[in-house]
Amino acid sequence: MKNLKILVIAFTLFAMNVSAAVLAPVKPTTKLRAEIVELIGPNCPYEYDKNECTAEVLFTVNTKGEIIILSVISPNVKAESYLKSKLNYKKISVRPTKEGELYLLPLRMIKDS
Repeated sequence: MKNLKILVIAFTLFAMNVSAAVLAPVKPTTKLRAEIVELIGPNCPYEYDKNECTAEVLFTVNTKGEIIILSVISPNVKAESYLKSKLNYKKISVRPTKEGELYLLPLRMIKDS
């Protein structure tokens, strides 16, 4: 019985460590951010009454050096499909520090008048 309790406690601690390590996205480096901004371009699908578009993009980079978009959070409904079409599976030159690392990129795009 004592061995079973120790085994359950060890498994619980292991599961907590694994889940904490996976859910912590980091901000991308300056070079990676610049490359992504260049890929997005100047034409964001703005809403009629607003002059800016904001979004938070959660993504990772696969072993082929391609951006994989996991989610886009934005008050603009068209932003998700626009950003996915511009970024998903596009090759970048910047390599991630760790394989499978999650990045959270806040974006604010302002309409040129």
